[in-house]
Amino acid sequence: MEAKYEALFTPWKVGNVEIKNRIVLCPMGGTSLFGWFELTGCKFDKEAANFFLERAKNNVGLIIPGIAPLRDTFWGKWLWQNPKMFEELKVFMDEIHATGAKLFIQLTAGMGRSWAITDLVAPIHKNKILRTIAKPIIDTSHELASPSPLPSRWDPEITTPEMTVEQIHEIIEAFAKTAKLCKDAGVDGVEVHAVHEGYLLDQFTMEWTNHRTDEYGGSFENRYRFPVEVVQAIKAACGNDFPVSLRYSVESKVKDFREGALPGETYVEKGRNMAESEKAAKYLQDAGYDMLNADNGTYDSWYWSHPPMYMPQNCNLEDVAHIKKFVDIPVVCAGRMEPDVGAEAVADGRIDGVGIARQFLTDPEWITKLIEDRLEDIKPCICCHSGCFNFCSYKGHANAQDLKDTMGLARCALNPTTMQSKKYKLKPARRPKNIVVIGGGIGGMESALVLAKRGHKVTLYEKGEELGGVFIAAAAPSFKEKDRDLITWYKREIAKYPIDVKLNAEVKDISDIDADEVIIATGSKANRIPVPGIDNGIQAVDFLLGKKKVGDDVVIIGGGLTGCEIAYELYLQGKNPTIVEMKDDLIAVTGVALANSSYLRDFFKTNKVPVHLETSLKRVYEDGVTVMDKNGVEFKIKADSVILSTGYRPAPIAEKGKHVHIVGDASKVGNLRTVIWQAWDVCMKL
Repeated sequence: MEAKYEALFTPWKVGNVEIKNRIVLCPMGGTSLFGWFELTGCKFDKEAANFFLERAKNNVGLIIPGIAPLRDTFWGKWLWQNPKMFEELKVFMDEIHATGAKLFIQLTAGMGRSWAITDLVAPIHKNKILRTIAKPIIDTSHELASPSPLPSRWDPEITTPEMTVEQIHEIIEAFAKTAKLCKDAGVDGVEVHAVHEGYLLDQFTMEWTNHRTDEYGGSFENRYRFPVEVVQAIKAACGNDFPVSLRYSVESKVKDFREGALPGETYVEKGRNMAESEKAAKYLQDAGYDMLNADNGTYDSWYWSHPPMYMPQNCNLEDVAHIKKFVDIPVVCAGRMEPDVGAEAVADGRIDGVGIARQFLTDPEWITKLIEDRLEDIKPCICCHSGCFNFCSYKGHANAQDLKDTMGLARCALNPTTMQSKKYKLKPARRPKNIVVIGGGIGGMESALVLAKRGHKVTLYEKGEELGGVFIAAAAPSFKEKDRDLITWYKREIAKYPIDVKLNAEVKDISDIDADEVIIATGSKANRIPVPGIDNGIQAVDFLLGKKKVGDDVVIIGGGLTGCEIAYELYLQGKNPTIVEMKDDLIAVTGVALANSSYLRDFFKTNKVPVHLETSLKRVYEDGVTVMDKNGVEFKIKADSVILSTGYRPAPIAEKGKHVHIVGDASKVGNLRTVIWQAWDVCMKL
């Protein structure tokens, strides 16, 4: 191990609990040991248990599973009323401790206005009769209950009900009873969720969202009373020596409801600012909290808590390091933390622990690889959120993800086995075959790896001069450094296996292919809009690959993810982008997390990038475009260049057959998750 990482592997204490190293596996929705959003009620989740045990065996110091709701989302049973789960938890804790790791259980007071109400559930809540009928199964008024009537983050048409004092006391009691059961099961500590990310307790602490006039609103002490009484109740039930961590946002980074503040932006903070945070951190420590597990943001500025690739690496470090000056308890920092930067911050005493989450989804062995000086073997997380937290929202939709996706968080676009070990697993082939894979993009490379690991003989054809396919273009923008690392990782992995790679080898006809099975992974091709002058435009891929240069003023036709990322990159280059989109919102699709899409929407709004929604392209000129708005009014937008980002359609070179299989965008245009998971779906069965 390189010397610069040594500080990560020094012991530290939270209360009286010693932790062997400074790496904290931070909580992620979907990794609760008591299940997540279970239709049949909470139960001990063996999938999550196996997930954590594998990472514990790979040298993580402290594990904090995802939120455990104190009360079931469905049927309304309190967690402490299910003692069988804690009996199973006790057995699991013995297994965790055998690895040398420690584990805190994160318990949540609730979400309030941040509850990611789905398109399926929102109409139920809006209809009083349906809400009453559904109440025994799912009590939406309880799930949405907030300190005061507030607009829902996900559906502004919903005003959240005000939580009663009786409900507050029930939650405090539930924290104490559940924490005691955790302690008796051998759990090392609990984490209170959360004065963080705009969840329920956070909403109580902020004057912006707490308009109460009783003992839980008004003054600073009243607003922070709820989290203070929670820790006091836990300590009363479990003893002062039982560690209680607090998930904590240093600053809210919020300009208004549903509008966050960007890095470096000058703005008026609506939520918790640094001056209040300095006071609050000390106040919460003195109340009894033993650790702050910290970052920034709320659901209104979700990209701080769940940083996409557009956010700077280590984006929360300076704020978290600052708040450590005001407390004596350990402080953990999370948010795109890089191990070398985290190690330096620990060595300098600026933070005590390095919080990392999604990298554990992508590569369970990444700490072991770091210790063994195999950094190049670490499969990088690319911050896409496509599998782990792909709640999406756009105009007219609350959380537009389907229920199956909502229930299946903490999966990984790049690693299908994560939290899906029963569905995705590699078994040796019963009869090794000679298999040809056509197309060396992500779908083709993933297929080749799965097949080779199963023992098949694999030949991989790629028409270009290097592996990567269209993902080379996708990884081209300056902020896609992790995407470029992923391509490098794939090339290294391919080289480890007996895969015969043939570059500059385009296959146009498979009839002469001598193979038992053929995988078609030839991707997609750009849609061509039938409008006059279309040849004056530049295809998005040609721009991204540097084949076509653009001037200073650029119109992008298409406000989907690719078009918005191109506009963002152009702005970073100092150019003047304008976006034209037919739909009534940018990135109006499922599969793109709100953390990602809201950053781009906020960025364009803050930086006054012209965006024309509900506007269609009529003609492309050498000096701009003519478009038509929703009222039928045509107007011209002058530009030096026009980039076309109007979607793609599958481009397989052969039809699916008995021994011919199509994967990735050649089958159906999607994202990295659909490409990789489908490669496994097909190749596990051959």
